[in-house]
Amino acid sequence: MLIGVFYTLLLFLASPLLLFKLYQKKQGKPSFGKRWKEHFGVTPVLQDQQCKPIWIHAVSVGESIAITPLVKKLKKQHPTIPIVVTTTTSTGAAQINKLSGLVEHRYMPIDFAWCVKGFIKKIKPQLMIIVETELWPNTLRSVNKKNIPVIVINARLSARSAKRYQQFNFIWKIIACNIDHFLCLHNDDASRFIKLGVNSKKITVTGSLKYDIDIPQTDLLEAKKLRLLLGKDRPIIIAASTHKGEDEIVLDAFKALLKDQPNALLVIVPRHPERFHTVEKLCTTALFSVVRRTSNHSVTSDTNIYLADTMGEMLVLIGAADIVLMGGSLIGDKVGGHNFIEPAALQKPILSGPSYYNFADLAQQLLEKDALKVCSASTLSDTLKQMIKSPIDASNMGKNALRIVQKNQGALRKSLLIIENFCESNE
Repeated sequence: MLIGVFYTLLLFLASPLLLFKLYQKKQGKPSFGKRWKEHFGVTPVLQDQQCKPIWIHAVSVGESIAITPLVKKLKKQHPTIPIVVTTTTSTGAAQINKLSGLVEHRYMPIDFAWCVKGFIKKIKPQLMIIVETELWPNTLRSVNKKNIPVIVINARLSARSAKRYQQFNFIWKIIACNIDHFLCLHNDDASRFIKLGVNSKKITVTGSLKYDIDIPQTDLLEAKKLRLLLGKDRPIIIAASTHKGEDEIVLDAFKALLKDQPNALLVIVPRHPERFHTVEKLCTTALFSVVRRTSNHSVTSDTNIYLADTMGEMLVLIGAADIVLMGGSLIGDKVGGHNFIEPAALQKPILSGPSYYNFADLAQQLLEKDALKVCSASTLSDTLKQMIKSPIDASNMGKNALRIVQKNQGALRKSLLIIENFCESNE
């Protein structure tokens, strides 16, 4: 009891900063509008409340994309059970809106018991599914008190996170005792959960739902259209999900590449929409000819850089490129890289910087099968040059990457078998 009070006090002290960051207006960031009240448990009832819904929590964009195949399969198996998906961010909400007709969206209440209780009272969920590691103590305890089972899917626990939980074991105990089942990405994740005291009977290694990626035909068609717009016969490199401090590295390497490949085009996709204008300024200051995706300007042979200033179009953008550089990997250990599954599923040769610890298991598989090249800031330009000059080798890298994705598929089927055990069928 005292532990819970202490945690709530810490959260109360930290909440002004957390809320400021959440509601801070940024360029390209969708507005919460009048729906900000939902973060405080003032949640509208669902349009379809004939039976208790399944509640899925996906904090932001990446998690929202990951659950798409699960949502579609759940809805197919249980067409009469409503599904409500909560996100914390407005960008996550924009992604979930693409599932309109299958789910209803609500914003996740912040982790005060009274906020969560308000949400539960209105929504009346039969089951809570949490994506990855969005584990909030008061939320879990409030859900458990209402006898609502909790399943964590795509559960991962890095060595770094496990060490933190060991240091704050009193918080971990609140979390672990209120979760009914962990569906882990890898055996290493399962082992770390067990070392933290989780009963092995509550753990199943399923792999990642992200491997069961569902690439819509509409995205493939849009990628072909975009490729024609950008230039069918020119080499196109995409720097996907770049972070502050990384764009300069990419631009320097691209400038060196242009001396050898003057017809090359760089598609740059900043990770955060509030950085679109800053990145454009970096490009123009470096004397590149830039076209923003949202502008009405045409891409010509003189265009060097195509700035993707939209959200939720990564599959289309990657599909139009020849080589994919995954961001978050060239700036030390600040980020730890981003997921390689989307470019791999699209059969693209992949490049990464040396920091990819968030996806070390997948990176190792890709490296072993020659489907990924790792380079530093100083070798990026030469690596790109080599890949452009060896199109057959690059193509083989892409094919190898797709095989890795196909080999790892099956998490969706395994996850659904566990979820069915906790699901109240209403058919």
